[in-house]
Amino acid sequence: MDATDAMSKPYYVTTPIYYVNDVPHIGHSYTTIAADVLARYFRADGRDVRFLTGTDEHGIKIVKAAGERGMSPKELADEVVVGFQELWKDLNITNDDFIRTSQERHERRVQEIIARLIERDEIYLGAYEGWYDEGQEEFITESAAAETEFKSAVNGKPLVRYQEPTYYFRLSNWVDKLIEYIEANPGCIQPQARRNEVLSKLRMGVDDLSISRLKEKLGGWGIEMPNDPTHSVYVWVDALSNYRTAIGWPEIGDEHDGVGAQYWPADVHLIGKDILWFHTVYWPAMLMALDEPVARCVFAHGWWTAEGKKMSKTLGNFISRETIAEICDEYSVDVYRYFLLRAVTFGADGDFSHEALQGRYNNELANGLGNLLNRTLNMINRYFDGVLPSGGDAGPEEQAVLDAADDLRQSATGAMENCDFGLYLDKVTDLIGATNRYIEVTAPFKLAKDESQSGRLGAILYTCAEAVRIILTYLSPLMPETMAAGLEQLDWKAPSEQTISDAGQWGQLPAGLKVMKPEPLFPRKQ
Repeated sequence: MDATDAMSKPYYVTTPIYYVNDVPHIGHSYTTIAADVLARYFRADGRDVRFLTGTDEHGIKIVKAAGERGMSPKELADEVVVGFQELWKDLNITNDDFIRTSQERHERRVQEIIARLIERDEIYLGAYEGWYDEGQEEFITESAAAETEFKSAVNGKPLVRYQEPTYYFRLSNWVDKLIEYIEANPGCIQPQARRNEVLSKLRMGVDDLSISRLKEKLGGWGIEMPNDPTHSVYVWVDALSNYRTAIGWPEIGDEHDGVGAQYWPADVHLIGKDILWFHTVYWPAMLMALDEPVARCVFAHGWWTAEGKKMSKTLGNFISRETIAEICDEYSVDVYRYFLLRAVTFGADGDFSHEALQGRYNNELANGLGNLLNRTLNMINRYFDGVLPSGGDAGPEEQAVLDAADDLRQSATGAMENCDFGLYLDKVTDLIGATNRYIEVTAPFKLAKDESQSGRLGAILYTCAEAVRIILTYLSPLMPETMAAGLEQLDWKAPSEQTISDAGQWGQLPAGLKVMKPEPLFPRKQ
């Protein structure tokens, strides 16, 4: 694929759709910020991007949560969804669509998916008796229930015993094909440990999947089975379908038909590791049964603790939307975004602590990037009256900076394609470090005392300014507002048609720009 083809190729990234039985918290923001950074990066690289998020509004636990508050499920959903939508605005999230599973465009398409599976004899009526995890909306085998002492492996609440007629999807028929597909596509489940986990479980054998619940148990809330008005569609079949229904599939004869057909298959479903099985087994099996392509990658990230302990409202360490707002007020939205993707390898568990946040902020942002921008602008103002001097031919002293800049440019797209935010930021940090060391080695403040060294001094400061431009450009998907302010201080605005890969090429700052006096982007925190 040449560069032109790559630029025109659509890019589709999704978050899970979030349950409306609880308010948004750090975990929701983590997944959504990660998706936003990917969307911003690939938009900046000239790709046709679709970024989807939304809310999951059906299921037993929604009905119960609403009942506990004396509300209807629809009233609860309408109230809670606003919190998600407003938080995404607050965190500068640029989703292209927000789907709610209670929307008609979704419900009618889910029914069509079920109808097509029935036509293919992939669904049959049976009966279920066994254990059910209401928090996860998941049936649990007898042996698995015994292993966890008949409590949820996720939240520790007692499992519930269910006995009822139910419709089944012939999931067991697709196990061999799933194993074959996962083995042939090593990157389809990330990280590698999660892929191994899914394969191991599949090889142990999988039962058919119950895909309906008695409608009366849900008080009528949910999507009705198209072949049986006494049953509602299982919430996970309903929820997983959103990735396709949001882009107008299946076609049902409304204005949404095929509106985003070019985006499928999705490039990446970003999820938490607790919902890995649903996304890597149920969802692809359904698609295979309909002869539809499956998503290219499911990436399961880890869980967050706070101050070294599991988050709990009782302990007072629960990082709610209100706590997020306080953090953003103290530091900034951009710093919060940066910290979440910098503090932990994406895919591993992470711990949020105020001490770690302040440490990253002071060491990497204030002392690192902020200091580099400030000293560069200060010297250009002091020694060249704020006018960017001309660059010179790169010599041995410049090579480390140029190499770090080229390494960043060469690594960036691959890192983003692999959701390797750690590698991406390491490359940015390498360039920051190389440029700060370059200043120490070349000592421009000493050269300024010798008028005969004016040309060399100018070349050094041009090198610093150009490195800063590249750093700010590549950090823009994470910290869009702060990096825009930094580029403004450099008097630089990239051409609108320029991709981020083009912007990463060395030597684009023209001599003669009138830089500003520095305004600290990251004032140190005591």
